[in-house]
Amino acid sequence: MSKSITMLAAFGLVAAVSACAPKQEEYVVVAPEPISVEPVYTGKYK
Repeated sequence: MSKSITMLAAFGLVAAVSACAPKQEEYVVVAPEPISVEPVYTGKYK
């Protein structure tokens, strides 16, 4: 019984510490519109 109470207390302590840990911020970089290349006509009627 003593081991189960100790383990329960340990898990509770770990859960409390992880809940109070500072959150990591995620940064999402949104790229601007893709650069399009002008079409180059190299056909018969140049």
